[in-house]
Amino acid sequence: MVLAAGIGKRMRPLSATVPKPLIEVSGRALIDHALDRLEAAGVETAVVNVHYLPTLIEAHLARRRRPPETVISDERTVLLETGGGIANALPLLGPDSFYLLNSDSFWIEGARPNLHWLAATWDEEKMDALLLLAPTVRSVGYRGRGDFRMDPAGALRRRAERDVVPFVYAGAGILHPRLFDDCPEEPFSLNLLFDRAIEAERLYGVRMDGLWIHVGTPDAIAEAELTIADSAA
Repeated sequence: MVLAAGIGKRMRPLSATVPKPLIEVSGRALIDHALDRLEAAGVETAVVNVHYLPTLIEAHLARRRRPPETVISDERTVLLETGGGIANALPLLGPDSFYLLNSDSFWIEGARPNLHWLAATWDEEKMDALLLLAPTVRSVGYRGRGDFRMDPAGALRRRAERDVVPFVYAGAGILHPRLFDDCPEEPFSLNLLFDRAIEAERLYGVRMDGLWIHVGTPDAIAEAELTIADSAA
């Protein structure tokens, strides 16, 4: 699943007329960077949720040929937030674990493709979610204090309020539908379910290979493009 329903307030004025997933970085829409990663991982069906300027996203997706099938999860009437959006799409996603990608960040691959690395690490018996994590000190376009600590076995713990931690959630992971058991009916953040999984000791992470690029504001676009150009040099 690719999350593409957000309004993109921090990306204004660019997002006033273009939905954030269609804003281009190095000549490609942000959502294409996500779908390209799924295609490379062998994904055959992608579910994309839409809310803001949905017809523009639908038209863009209709021009793609890979992944072979793209299914729209419609949130036109109400924005369900990250957790509610995925819960709403579960009938389209099916009963098995699935990849989740944000559409406002992507990465330059390292020696091993990160989605393959996630799949190789995934353990359905002990995990409800497995998150791709980027080192805070090497991430492009990110200025925060990080999200998680990770123990040697990969189990995650949240950053305390005043702490600085080594890893930030890189907007990609593998989730199992049981993570959404007894979830709220109203719109809610996926962080609620991550916290539940931490309490149950079922939230894990892997350190990504490569360089994570977060594109949250117009100013971040130039930094992202310069990083991409440098990596290709």
